[in-house]
Amino acid sequence: MVAHFPGALTQSLKSLVESNKVTLAARFYEHMLADPNASLILSHDEVKNRLGSSMQAWLVKVYSASAEEDFLPLVALQKQVGEVHARIDVPLHLVLSGARNLKKQLFQLIIQQDWPVEARAQALHLSSESMDLAMEIMSHAYSRSHDRNSRNEEGYRLFSVLQNITTERERQRGALLDWENSLMFDLVMGSSGVNLPRLAASDFGLWFRHKGAYAFQNTDESNQILQIIRNMDEVLLPMFLAASETSRMGLLRDIRDQTKSLMFNLDSLFNTANELESGRDVLTRMLNRKFLPVVIGNEITIAQKTGQRFSVLSIDIDHFKSINDNFGHDAGDMILQQTAEILSSHSRAGDYVFRMGGEEFLMILVDINDSNARKVAEKLRRKIEEEKLQLTDSRKHQVTVSIGVATYNGHPDYQHLLRQADQAMYQAKQSGRNRVVAFDEIA
Repeated sequence: MVAHFPGALTQSLKSLVESNKVTLAARFYEHMLADPNASLILSHDEVKNRLGSSMQAWLVKVYSASAEEDFLPLVALQKQVGEVHARIDVPLHLVLSGARNLKKQLFQLIIQQDWPVEARAQALHLSSESMDLAMEIMSHAYSRSHDRNSRNEEGYRLFSVLQNITTERERQRGALLDWENSLMFDLVMGSSGVNLPRLAASDFGLWFRHKGAYAFQNTDESNQILQIIRNMDEVLLPMFLAASETSRMGLLRDIRDQTKSLMFNLDSLFNTANELESGRDVLTRMLNRKFLPVVIGNEITIAQKTGQRFSVLSIDIDHFKSINDNFGHDAGDMILQQTAEILSSHSRAGDYVFRMGGEEFLMILVDINDSNARKVAEKLRRKIEEEKLQLTDSRKHQVTVSIGVATYNGHPDYQHLLRQADQAMYQAKQSGRNRVVAFDEIA
């Protein structure tokens, strides 16, 4: 395409974009932030601190192409941007709308130049073709990535709660009954409102809000359960605490009735569910990385809506190769299984444990800040270090892990958070292993 235009023209257009890149990028994000859908994904601080400079660099690259250059890196860049947009779920129409606005801004700049009429006409044509081609490549990559994510999302939605349907049903029934018993005891003992156990923060509440509601989305039962959780914490419990002694018995019956209704809806959901095994690591029975984009994308959505934060732990078994070399791969498999079991048994109902491959695991800790996530990581590290793990020949072996911690900070691309956790984990390795390092410590 560029070869059809004079070299002097392409150079003039490049210089024009280079000298106006700050203004063009600023106008682009002004247009984007004015859209209510885009403002859920972008923020003024993000634009100011990170996105503005990235947009400026992209503009210069798009309009720096010449007939002599290899276009493959430029094509690869457009594909990468399209895949990022799909990952963070930026609606495609917003990207195309922003590109159209950019073209208008650039057209105005070209028209204002003291160039010959023919040169301005050619520059308008070249600028339009360059932007349209970039959008075409970007949109194609976006569509492919979005379709792949959608298939994984649908698979995970059906799969997410189903380690074993009977076991999961009983576990969550038990968690709900534990909450009810704890609440009734505290109410009878006259505990203050601050200390009453909230249903949303219970093991059952965490599990349902972060896993169950996603797996059973768009069902009447799921919506009923979410409504009961909100009503219990925001209406019934405050009413009970403010009520007189004579009216408390009626409210207590309402609380019991709401709990029974919640249990009925929960049973109904499980009765209609089928066990789905794809997406689980064969060796450890943990989630594999197939569903990681869906899970972490869902947590980002929850964080954006509620303001709650979540953390990622990147966990690597130290000196794992020497275990395989010295004791054999069967022993290594047993170490992986036992490590996975420790991570799973010491996580909360709403948390996730993935086996990423080899000796690497990843945990997503929901509703947690950076300080508490580091405490959880340290607890896991100590637990694994203290546990003598079984080898195939009845011998036991001490294992340690290095853990990197990163907490969601508002960046819409989950790969950013995963890279931070990995960087922290590598720092833990380089610092001597068997330790926890938070990304904030090395940033």
